[in-house]
Amino acid sequence: MKLGFIGFGEAAFEMAAGLKVHGLEKIAAYDPLWNHPVYGKLVRERAEQAQVKLENSLECLFNLEEINILIVAVPANKAYEVSETVKPYIKNELVYIDVSASSPNVKQNINDNIKEKGAYFVDAAMMGPLPVYKHKVPILASGKGTDAFIDFMSPYDMNITKVSENPGDASAVKLIRSIFMKGLPALLLEMLEAASEFNVEELVINSLSETMNAKTFEETMNRLVTGTSIHALRRSIELEGSIEMLESSNLSSVMSRAARDKLKLLAEINLKEKFQGKTPESWLDVITACKEQDLIS
Repeated sequence: MKLGFIGFGEAAFEMAAGLKVHGLEKIAAYDPLWNHPVYGKLVRERAEQAQVKLENSLECLFNLEEINILIVAVPANKAYEVSETVKPYIKNELVYIDVSASSPNVKQNINDNIKEKGAYFVDAAMMGPLPVYKHKVPILASGKGTDAFIDFMSPYDMNITKVSENPGDASAVKLIRSIFMKGLPALLLEMLEAASEFNVEELVINSLSETMNAKTFEETMNRLVTGTSIHALRRSIELEGSIEMLESSNLSSVMSRAARDKLKLLAEINLKEKFQGKTPESWLDVITACKEQDLIS
């Protein structure tokens, strides 16, 4: 088996280095920056360190020896463009794996593009830090090529979980998770800036720790969502006070304003009346009610 990479940045480097250690001998890569005056040196050093053959063109990558598995590790805004560029070189039954953070729609478009050449597409979402896990990073995969991807790579201890055969499903999980994982640090920064400004860091953090550590994540999530469904208006008004405090201190209130606006939208559909003033049992009840009111289209 021969594995090819298009794009040899950090993600490809870490995966290739781990796979080499675990016995995958034939790995080649092409990165359009291989001879860049600034970034080329790093690309070449990484290839040498990982013992990967770095090709200077797509023709060389594909023509020297048939590639069974192709991992495309490029920025999300380049993923579809790369599929167009690679398309003339694709051979029948190639397993084409896109690990970019592209949207589900882009992944579906790439699938449609490369399946015309008889290739099998995999939408792969990496769910952990590559420097820590290397090739064993947890991967969610979807698309027609997922079973073949798992079969090819299981001897090398890759951690791949099949989501479905629908391209885009794996990326959807990652991007939805990112709403929380990327949004939470932004919210924490806004909170900590205010706590530091008012010299109440310890009191605020201890108070939040007591609340957040009292139950499991699932229990806390459910309580916050279900409680907010009937108290959205009051909580949006409370946030007005927070926003006023931040802005009067020349601190950013962007996250607080976004939260207030979301709560206002929730208040407008009056779930408190729908639930007769009683907190629903599950967050799913809230989401279902929002859909019924077209708050979630």
